[in-house]
Amino acid sequence: MTTPAGLVAGCVTRYAERLHAAAGDRHHVASPLGAWLLLALAAPASSGEDRATLTDILGCDVDMAAQAASDLLADPHPLVAAAAAVWTARDHAGTADFRRWLASLPSAVTTGELPGQAGLDSWARDHTFGLIDRFPVDASMAYLVLATAMATKVSWETPFQLAPASSLGAASSWAGQLARVLRTPAGPGVYGHGQFIAGTPDMGDVIVHAATAVDGLIVVSVGALPDVRAGRVLGLAHDLGGRLATGARVERRDLADLPLGEEPLWDLREVMAGADSCIAVLPAWSASSRLDLADPVLGFAAAMRGVSAGSDPWDARQAAMARYSRTGFEAAAVTGGVASLGAHLPGRHRHADLRFGHPYAVIALVRDAGTPWHGLPVFSAWVTEPENASADEPGPIRPL
Repeated sequence: MTTPAGLVAGCVTRYAERLHAAAGDRHHVASPLGAWLLLALAAPASSGEDRATLTDILGCDVDMAAQAASDLLADPHPLVAAAAAVWTARDHAGTADFRRWLASLPSAVTTGELPGQAGLDSWARDHTFGLIDRFPVDASMAYLVLATAMATKVSWETPFQLAPASSLGAASSWAGQLARVLRTPAGPGVYGHGQFIAGTPDMGDVIVHAATAVDGLIVVSVGALPDVRAGRVLGLAHDLGGRLATGARVERRDLADLPLGEEPLWDLREVMAGADSCIAVLPAWSASSRLDLADPVLGFAAAMRGVSAGSDPWDARQAAMARYSRTGFEAAAVTGGVASLGAHLPGRHRHADLRFGHPYAVIALVRDAGTPWHGLPVFSAWVTEPENASADEPGPIRPL
């Protein structure tokens, strides 16, 4: 049984709504796919009401979700490093149902004896190119740990140019906070950047920029009016990103139908030569987040009950980071679920407010027809604080 890529992309997109809603309007980055994969691997161990809950949260039958996870892990995309693991304490045999579930895990999932906290930290670093240096959950009292890791490092087909921050417009508060921003290259023969205005039925007009990385990853940024909530813009970004990644039709506004002058999202003027065109100006940004996955709507309560003894304390968290620069994009996430004996240790919860400007949504998707990864949203972000773009960066980010 092979799960259609389009169905999986739809399931992950719906799960992303839950994950980003739990994170709220703060500056953050997440990997809905990383969390969804962990749930999909654990779900077959559930039963009864928990199984029904996970079917709803995953967006499809749990066995179909598990098969999809197996397909993705067995055939990782060249641009997206993906790994999964299940570790148990040496003296933990579990129930007969648990042992059957453990034996049924796909061969791409690492299994074995718990390596200890230092070993978990090392696993996180090794499977994210060092971008995540610590496992997100305290496993010092654990007898069972489940984990997924996702990472990408890519270069743009054509690097951005730099522009003064005043290019963001006088109405932007970021223009006074920054010195330089990113500007899409202009001129004939420039590839790798697409930008346009799109109309929506309930948010009005929005601005869209799509940057293509070497070998196919596409990173889509969507900006709406400032009073539109983060969750709605992220949902639209997933929809538009999925359409752009798979070649589906996207309705674009004709610039001739829009009034000349400066608007909150663009400045439209007439020029004497050439054809209608758009140029995108946006800040560089980075984000680092640590998401608590305890909310029942995220599914980890049901999943952890299925794979553990049911009443034992558990914890689930995701650590994620991303950086969007002049030359490329890098992102990583480690999702961990832990079942423990004894008192529940909540661990620390940290959040770094990172510098990026005008709040907008960012989605990174795979564009590679004929693979199970085609159209999958791998990382997504709600960006609110700007950073200076820099020409003095380390060497270009290379594809894997």
